Amino acid sequence: MDQEPKKQPKKRGRRWLYRTLFAVLIVISLGLIFNEQIKNWMVTSYQPKVTAKSVKKNEKKKANFDFRSAKSLNFQTVAKARMNSKKIHVVGEILVPKSGIHLTIGKGVSNTTLALAAGTLRANQKMGHGNYPLAGHHMIKKNVLFSPLYYKTKVGDNIYLTNMKKIYRYKVYRRTFIAATRVDVVNQTKANIVTLVTCDATGAGRLMIRGKLTKTMTYAKAPKAIQKGFAAKFNNHNVFEGY
Repeated sequence: MDQEPKKQPKKRGRRWLYRTLFAVLIVISLGLIFNEQIKNWMVTSYQPKVTAKSVKKNEKKKANFDFRSAKSLNFQTVAKARMNSKKIHVVGEILVPKSGIHLTIGKGVSNTTLALAAGTLRANQKMGHGNYPLAGHHMIKKNVLFSPLYYKTKVGDNIYLTNMKKIYRYKVYRRTFIAATRVDVVNQTKANIVTLVTCDATGAGRLMIRGKLTKTMTYAKAPKAIQKGFAAKFNNHNVFEGY
């Protein structure tokens, strides 16, 4: 008698399909579970080399200064920014020792720039001259981007800016919450100040921190602790505890 054809290949095909679907579901589940961790890693892994030459070159480039167009961070935004990080026109660095902040300063506030750095809010702003406003994201992880401003920065703390030629030291004299509509805080001023802006805990309002310029020095003559701070990695470890 003729035997019926075997159905094993079909069963094997189904098993392979089930296993593949199971593997895909596992990957998606892990992505959802560790979404925040992966996002934070993408941010802190951005460690570009900043020089006086590269800063001078980037200062001449065009940028977007419309802070209203900036979107909140999600996995897709950060991933896209990390892949396009060369589009960030770095014009300096910011250091807030007591808060553990050390970030590159990108020209403008595009989503790519704010996903990985602090961003300038005016086209003509200059360190040490009038108001130098910067914006940055407040994330869940307390030591990433401008998050430490919310949790740690206090009146009396020092803020340092550098264009890799000179270092400008500011002392915080004001910490206050403002409405998101207060765009006037980025306007030029007669006083030489720095203005740092980030979201509050709700995301609807803004935290504003202002510091007054107290000293200007060449990079080479800055205190060793400050030079060491600027040479450290960007915002991924607390090297300034006790400073």
